Amino acid sequence: MELFDYRADAARVMDALLGGGIAVVPTTVGYVILGCTTPAINRIVAAKRRGASKLNAMVGCTELHAALHVLPARSRAAVRTVTERYDLPLGAVAPARLDHPMLGGLDAAVLSRTTLDGTIAMLMNAGPLLNELGRLSFEAGRPVIGSSANMSLKGTKFRVEHIEKEVLDIAELVIDYGLMRWAAYRRSSTMINVHDFTVVRHGSCFDLIADVLRRHFDILLAPPRD
Repeated sequence: MELFDYRADAARVMDALLGGGIAVVPTTVGYVILGCTTPAINRIVAAKRRGASKLNAMVGCTELHAALHVLPARSRAAVRTVTERYDLPLGAVAPARLDHPMLGGLDAAVLSRTTLDGTIAMLMNAGPLLNELGRLSFEAGRPVIGSSANMSLKGTKFRVEHIEKEVLDIAELVIDYGLMRWAAYRRSSTMINVHDFTVVRHGSCFDLIADVLRRHFDILLAPPRD
């Protein structure tokens, strides 16, 4: 028996987002704050006091990754192995089809904060709720965009009660699943450019992801400096 109704919760979140709202949602790599309209995304940026250089990420799923990311077969196999066979979370960064209809509703300002040099970051396999939300996003043809649910530079939050009031106050919906799975890392997702396998951010499960890529694909990721 499931402890949570992931499908119902994801549907509630998607309804709120499509209505212009903001939601705080649990992922295995910390709580995130999400929107899918330009005003909502701008409210998130303002509430977090997020610098212009900080980029957003998309909620991902297998279908979105296949539709938007432009990658060779080896890269796709590596992503599948990390996220499906080993059940690890991954911030997958890759060149994207920026002319895809999925991105057509984003205004220039939001698109510029969600892309970098033609790439898009997509959070994949960060828990069953996020996987379901990614599927609903794909079905609706509307990208769900966000970042960690915390004030900028104040650290990822793994419990709802640790999220700053200024961030919680702008959310129309908060889903609380308690302490998140990878809290021991005290970091958000590991982000890797899965086209050239450069490390964008060393985060949760980096050691496990690096081991998988080394053993199965002979890919050596740059280690963290600390």
